[in-house]
Amino acid sequence: MDRPERIENPMKHSPIRPQRPQSGAMSTGCIVGIAVAVLLFAVAGVVMSRYNSLAAGKTVVAAKLAEIDNQYKRRYDLIPQLVETVKGAANFEKSTLEAVVEARASVGKVQLPADLPEDPARLQQYIAAQQSLGGALGRLMMVAEQYPELKANNNFRDLQSQLEGTENRIAVARRDYIDSIQGYNKSLVTFPGNIVAGIFNFKEMPQLAAATEAERVVPKVEFEFGKDKEQK
Repeated sequence: MDRPERIENPMKHSPIRPQRPQSGAMSTGCIVGIAVAVLLFAVAGVVMSRYNSLAAGKTVVAAKLAEIDNQYKRRYDLIPQLVETVKGAANFEKSTLEAVVEARASVGKVQLPADLPEDPARLQQYIAAQQSLGGALGRLMMVAEQYPELKANNNFRDLQSQLEGTENRIAVARRDYIDSIQGYNKSLVTFPGNIVAGIFNFKEMPQLAAATEAERVVPKVEFEFGKDKEQK
């Protein structure tokens, strides 16, 4: 009996070739992923750098404003001694003294907030009170020139010197604050600071108005003792 022919599977001896990965497509995907990661990292670096810059700028502005307040407080503390000294002068103008006392009381009611003011009206109210006190103090010092007994008073001369130095420091502190505010506010409106400021809610800070004519004139008393002796 004949055996049936054995039919072999033609696939049995056919080598199975593994499919090669599409290296080109995979490499492109990796490159795109890396590029995106690098871009995100770069953006995050820019944002972090700009945020730190804005935060540092705000700190500088706060420090400059605090220095103005410190000098105003120094002047505030010197005035009671000045008033008591001037009271000793015979027939000194009562209205001039009262104006200084009232202006000082107004300053005491309008203290600079502990947090950095972002409201121009609040800062202006504070500065206006200080300007009023400065003007009253300047008038007092001018009137004092007419009283020889004050010119000869060592305590008055020392207070006059301290107040003059304080006024000079106030002027410097104001100028430093104005400069720092200009730099800070500019960084908030230029790219990419404007974007970072919007994200993290950084706001412009109020600028000081230019110094008035009264503020530019430092209270000063001329003690011309040499001329007094010559006249005698």
